[in-house]
Amino acid sequence: MSSFKVIISGGGTGGHIFPAVSIADEIRRRFPDADILFVGAEDRMEVERIPAAGYKIIGLPVRGFDRAHKLKNIAVLVKLSKSLRMAGKIIRDFKPDVAIGVGGYASGPTLWMASLFHIPILIQEQNSHAGVTNRLLAKRASKVCVAYRGMHRFFPADRIVITGNPVRKDLETVKDKDSEAMDYFGLKPEKPVLLVIGGSLGARTVNRGVHKGLDFLINSGIQLIWQTGKHYYDAINEELKDKFYEGLWYSAFISRMDYAYAAADLVVSRAGAGTLSELCLLKKPAILVPSVNVAEDHQTKNAHVLSDNNAAVLLPDHIAEEQLVSTAMEWISNKERLHGLSENIALFAQHNSAERIVDEVVRIACPQSANH
Repeated sequence: MSSFKVIISGGGTGGHIFPAVSIADEIRRRFPDADILFVGAEDRMEVERIPAAGYKIIGLPVRGFDRAHKLKNIAVLVKLSKSLRMAGKIIRDFKPDVAIGVGGYASGPTLWMASLFHIPILIQEQNSHAGVTNRLLAKRASKVCVAYRGMHRFFPADRIVITGNPVRKDLETVKDKDSEAMDYFGLKPEKPVLLVIGGSLGARTVNRGVHKGLDFLINSGIQLIWQTGKHYYDAINEELKDKFYEGLWYSAFISRMDYAYAAADLVVSRAGAGTLSELCLLKKPAILVPSVNVAEDHQTKNAHVLSDNNAAVLLPDHIAEEQLVSTAMEWISNKERLHGLSENIALFAQHNSAERIVDEVVRIACPQSANH
């Protein structure tokens, strides 16, 4: 199908962008000549990340509604109107066979206009609590790919397909306590390893909690891989540069997450949908500290899905600074409890998610091809 044309729209955060790129990569793997165009918000990270992944993107002036300052929404409505006109022109000029939305307000104008032109639509929802844009678009979608059960609260039940969220290919071959991973971080295989990840920018309460309990952690024989995030690295490095902690590795960013997961006995993390999908797939015991600075507090809702089923430990953000290290110590020293978390979180894993999403894309875009 050399003329297969696909629009993928959405973004705003890495949690939206990564699944979008994974879906595009899988489409390109199946249809090497496919023409794939991304549409995002012109002032968000997708306009840098998508071209870096090898795809074209057009930015719209669309902005999210400001719930705190109502008057600012006059400008938002003007930008929305302009974005709808631009999206209509993109659809007319590009003539896609299918439009895929991955969430975030940037996907709203594109998918809305695609539906008016009778282009088949597929929505991918990463979280357990559906975002506003996806909820508004759902009735116009042929299929809604989700990562959690019970999503009929938000979407028409007959259109829902549970596919999970795509994860990075290099994570699918992670082996526990892989010797290469331990060498990479300069750690000893006989000692337990705590992995702390706060996202690419970092997580203030998580970092403060680790810093506060660092001496206790290291003196107790626990090794630490600590991703500080770029906003906090300089301050943490200034604090630690004259000290030596055996078994401590820290950096603003971890380029080999496959090694980090392989080395980890216990993970401390925010509760973004992408990270949770990785933890489930890799059977990693986790303490989740949901960010409260996200739309509709969806990270807390994501975390509850696991913690309510004894598949993760939920530590609310407001107590994390004081209790993070003591909670981590309590769990990492009990192999039986870690094993229980590992077995339970694995029950939520969804494998080959990008492939399964693209199966659905093909079904709605070209039903005659899907039957072969």
